[in-house]
Amino acid sequence: MKKPAAVLWDMDGTLVDTEPYWIECEHKLVAEFGGTWTDADASSLIGFDLTDAAVQLRDRGGVDLEPVEIVERLLDGVVERVQQQLPWRPGAADLLAACRAEAIPCALVTMSWRRFADAVIATAPADSFAATITGDEVSHGKPHPEPYRAAAQALGVDPADCVAIEDSRTGVASAIAAGCATLGVPHVVSLVPAPGLTIVDTLCDVTVDDLGALLR
Repeated sequence: MKKPAAVLWDMDGTLVDTEPYWIECEHKLVAEFGGTWTDADASSLIGFDLTDAAVQLRDRGGVDLEPVEIVERLLDGVVERVQQQLPWRPGAADLLAACRAEAIPCALVTMSWRRFADAVIATAPADSFAATITGDEVSHGKPHPEPYRAAAQALGVDPADCVAIEDSRTGVASAIAAGCATLGVPHVVSLVPAPGLTIVDTLCDVTVDDLGALLR
């Protein structure tokens, strides 16, 4: 069975269940400025580049701050919560450990900014990730293919030989556009079937061999 040259992990909602932290912080920030923010508004931003999400919080939620200030405020709240408890998604920690045991390099590919990614990495097992691509370090965020192409390049592998694991539509679009075989694990929002995408309900019982079987 062919093994992936690398496994490229989305973070929020895929590796760890931090989406409730983001949503809680969005509601709190919008309320501070007297705006209205619904769960549907929050769900619509899942997978977005943080700056793009901040623009929506300003324009739709009435948060009267510059986008970079909005992102920093959200990050303050989410990082604080992650440092208190890192909420793994079901099966994610076991599959990450299995990749490490098989010497398959993993990369974290997230639209969150570096300081949040580092907070997650600091609480994960040592040497879990050989590379990390963050939203503040790319020119184009998801759904553009740049993040996943950058991750493959950082690991010195072809995206076509990689498996990406995603929970959001924007993330899936990014991974597929980069040429990765993509495993979708829907969480807060549903995923739409597409060529190159395999959808599962959970990462529980997903094996390295299962990931290899996704490669063309």
